[in-house]
Amino acid sequence: MNFDGLDPGLGEYAPGLDSSMDPRLDPALLQGVELDPDALAVPESMHIVEGMYSELHSVAAEVGIPVTATHFDLQEELLWMGNHRGHASSFFGPTMGRYSSFQVHMTDDIRHIQSMDTGVLFLTKNNLKCLTRGGLIMFDYPMEEGADMHSLILTDNNTLLMGGLQNYVAELDLTTVQETQKFTVEVPGVAIMRQSNRFFFCGHTSGKVSLRDLRTFKMEHEFDAFSGSLSDFDVHGNLLAACGFSSRGLNGLSCDRFLMVYDLRMMRAITPMQVHVDPLFLHFIPTYTSRLAIISQTGQCQFCEPTGLANLADIFHVNTVGQLLMSFDVSSSKQALSFGDSGGCVHLWSSAPEVSFNSYSRETELALPCLVDSLPQLDWNHELMPLSLLPMPLTNTEPLLSDWPTSFITPSPRRAPLVDPEILRTMKTVGFIGYAPNPRTRPRNQVPYKIKDIELEYDSYNQVPESPIGRDEEPHLYMVPKKYRKVTIKYSKLGLEDFDFKHYNRTLFAGLEPHIPNAYCNCMIQVLYFLEPVRCLVQNHLCQKEFCLACELGFLFHMLDLSRGDPCQASNFLRAFRTIPEASALGLILADSDEQTGKARLGRLIQSWNRFILAQLHQETLEQEGPQAYRGASSSTLGSSGESVIGRLFGCEVENSSLCRCGKETVRSSLTLLFTMHYPEQRSPEEYDFAEILKKSICLEQSTQAWCDNCEKYQPTVQTRNIRCLPDVLVINCEVNSTKEAELFKLTFEEAEGASVFDLVVTVSHIQDARTGGNLVAHIKVGETYHQRKEGVTHQQWYLFNDFLIEPIDKAESAQFDVNWKVPAVLYYVKRNYNAKYDLRIKNPIDANVLLTEASLARKQRKSHATFIPLMVSEMPQAADLVGLDAEFVTLNQEEAELRSDGTKSTIKPSQMSVARITCVRGQGTNEGVPFIDDYISTQEQVVDYLTQYSGIKPGDLDAKISSKHLTTLKSTYLKLRFLIDTGVRFVGHGLQKDFRVINLMVPKEQVIDTVYLFHMPRKRMISLRFLAWYFLDLNIQSETHDSIEDARTALQLYRKSVELSHNGGQEEFRKVLKALYEKGRKLDWKVPDIDSADGQGSPKSTAVFPSVMGL
Repeated sequence: MNFDGLDPGLGEYAPGLDSSMDPRLDPALLQGVELDPDALAVPESMHIVEGMYSELHSVAAEVGIPVTATHFDLQEELLWMGNHRGHASSFFGPTMGRYSSFQVHMTDDIRHIQSMDTGVLFLTKNNLKCLTRGGLIMFDYPMEEGADMHSLILTDNNTLLMGGLQNYVAELDLTTVQETQKFTVEVPGVAIMRQSNRFFFCGHTSGKVSLRDLRTFKMEHEFDAFSGSLSDFDVHGNLLAACGFSSRGLNGLSCDRFLMVYDLRMMRAITPMQVHVDPLFLHFIPTYTSRLAIISQTGQCQFCEPTGLANLADIFHVNTVGQLLMSFDVSSSKQALSFGDSGGCVHLWSSAPEVSFNSYSRETELALPCLVDSLPQLDWNHELMPLSLLPMPLTNTEPLLSDWPTSFITPSPRRAPLVDPEILRTMKTVGFIGYAPNPRTRPRNQVPYKIKDIELEYDSYNQVPESPIGRDEEPHLYMVPKKYRKVTIKYSKLGLEDFDFKHYNRTLFAGLEPHIPNAYCNCMIQVLYFLEPVRCLVQNHLCQKEFCLACELGFLFHMLDLSRGDPCQASNFLRAFRTIPEASALGLILADSDEQTGKARLGRLIQSWNRFILAQLHQETLEQEGPQAYRGASSSTLGSSGESVIGRLFGCEVENSSLCRCGKETVRSSLTLLFTMHYPEQRSPEEYDFAEILKKSICLEQSTQAWCDNCEKYQPTVQTRNIRCLPDVLVINCEVNSTKEAELFKLTFEEAEGASVFDLVVTVSHIQDARTGGNLVAHIKVGETYHQRKEGVTHQQWYLFNDFLIEPIDKAESAQFDVNWKVPAVLYYVKRNYNAKYDLRIKNPIDANVLLTEASLARKQRKSHATFIPLMVSEMPQAADLVGLDAEFVTLNQEEAELRSDGTKSTIKPSQMSVARITCVRGQGTNEGVPFIDDYISTQEQVVDYLTQYSGIKPGDLDAKISSKHLTTLKSTYLKLRFLIDTGVRFVGHGLQKDFRVINLMVPKEQVIDTVYLFHMPRKRMISLRFLAWYFLDLNIQSETHDSIEDARTALQLYRKSVELSHNGGQEEFRKVLKALYEKGRKLDWKVPDIDSADGQGSPKSTAVFPSVMGL
């Protein structure tokens, strides 16, 4: 092999480059490092054994700027380099053609490069930047000024570790670009990191290599490799090889020619290996054997076996033209080596002329070549030359016929085929229905045109056309505006804690979360909430019926009142909704598969739901004689007589007249709560206006078959509907089933200014999007009273409600529809000043009676087994009283997640939890710690996991037939908690945020004392209740299973302990206690020691000491 100077023209070197012009490395970079003057002299040319490496190509990235990092891309055939001035470049394939080049940092050098699937990470002194392979910034993560980072390693596709010349290693979440935690290292200066299937390996500047646990980063073992410093190490299989510097007394540091090799099975050093070069870099190259590549800074390269003797014949030289090597890397295919020198050159060595950097690389997107216009030579004198070869001028500036606006185009539908004359000849007519025998002139089950495959149509949305013209012809790719699209919650390993709901809602109104089954009705719940009489009615309503939708709406509306922009859940309302037989009979209960695949016809479904909910609320809120108390008359006594606020608000008295052709007319009166639009069948929509069609829909006249008592048979009759008066709220189901009907809203629908006594306040639309299955949104005109409560101002404003996305919109946008993607479903009109007719005061119907003793639903429960003592009248809680709370849950649906091709787990739908047990204990008085609520919640839904290890709930505990527990309904216990919240008590517990979320309660923050946050330091992990109880209270809890009484008592004691610590030593002393707590937790790996252990941890008591009452 010839090791003469670079070929002329390669890497921008001139053929006669003088040695005095060659750039040199700054001597300051090598202070304190002594290179052996007796380094082995290598001849410039020698024979290369087949299968060994030889130089393939060299390029100069930036002449004179040292190359501080090189890296082979793990996804594409690219070689990356970064230099001393923060500039990065990439080269494509073995030809080293420049692919991209950009500035990463203005001043600092690039110290590490790591490629990912979506981009490339560049690490500088105190900055981590992720860029696309073309140079666009994906994120920029600055670190603290004192940081001095040198290395990073990807632990998985979403997490990395960064180390440097400080006493910690930082973990970064690449999804949120936030630091999740810091691991303290005993030996500062983590300059190199490696990973195997057993350990993290950290190479320290002190010459040591530490082995750390993959999960906790706790140090398991340590090798003291060199007395000076460590320059490089690598791990393969059960071997670890390291090179470094040794201390030579007053002479400083010098390169050690002995490589330290360690056996990871026995955790000890084996015979050191002597090499013939000064090792600065080393890397395992496992192909047929586990070879080691040892590189010196002067360019000498030696290949040898880690357990054998070094051979002089295996030493080669990288032609650096006198420069020093600064970086080294090996491709994943082991076919290529890269070197970066101090002169700005990158050298590529390979074992074959045709080299691949990766075994399976994806195709690299290359820039389109520059097209140069070249016209062909035409022989004008040739008689057979076609005139089509003559180039014609482009007509880009001229409009095309297809560019005409749609208003100038009249659609021409396909003509219907003629009816077979034989059918017309043999047809017989009865009333308005004609029938005829089949003439058998066409094959059976024949379809004239091919039906589009929905799945193939969905796939076409994901295909990007190759030509720009093709992209313009598919406007549906971007037809639906972003704010109207279906919104989903992105779940991370922290659940919902790091999801930014404020990004979707900057108002103070509350959105609703969409992940609950049958949450398609979220938009209609918002519609009912922003009707002031309905909001006040359901919050004043309370009955004994377990599954009452009016009660559940009242509870939900109370939460929407309390919320200040945070989303709420309609889980309890939808739980009751799923139990209503009429809802199931009407097809309003969707299966999970229908919701996920988008098979449900949401436009028609929400109109049926609108009709159902108004009738259901009317039935449940019928006014009775006397006050309607919670423990008053049973719901079974409610009759159909009486009048409800829903009836007065939405009801319209109509007369239905049926006229038979014999002359007999039948008239009957009824109450209707809404009207359905009926569209003209003969004439086109342009010939009507909206008011005319609405009038014909309300005063409907149609012909149909009906029974006539006079004729005693079914006869064609004319049915007419007339109204006596219009309601205060006019509800209209649009019933748009065809493009022709939808065109009416596109062409003529608009709100007339001052032309009607009714004002449009609600429009509900079906957003049609084949990619997501569609969704429902509501435009609501929010009144002055709502703004006054939330913002303290009085004005009216239109808002878009799309689950938890809420955005102010223009008045005109609420009444604009597009038949291609936004189809109207429900309209609400209200009379002006209609609120004055109704009592809008809210009187809380929940009183102290809900805390009185009630019978258990369980048949086998005995009083001797009671686990709680109800409150006496003298013990009724007052504002600011303490109440210990804990809840246990069971799982109704398992979590739905997908495993991506890159190995990461993505949560599609979280597990659905249901509350199973709620316990409240007294927080003060002589009976402090004694429970006054310990309710097991009966459930009619299928439980898939009782989580007995964590909840203590066993199969049968929630079944009224066999349970021995105090079993109640969720509504009964919910009312108890609501009374405590309304009274103003302060709840003490551990992890109350999740408890209240599953119970579906909104509690003001000033009434929640959560021990999770009392004993928590910023940017540190949350500490379990069991560890806190062991550390502060000397208690051993949750040893076998969880018990909510024990957990509530312990949380109460921990709160008392925190008050005591803060009162005695102040905040500064309390902060020192927390630091000691975290230090102790790290040493014990956050595990509570066994009681009988001999480690001097003490013997904690089994439970807290509280009064013994009724066997407690």
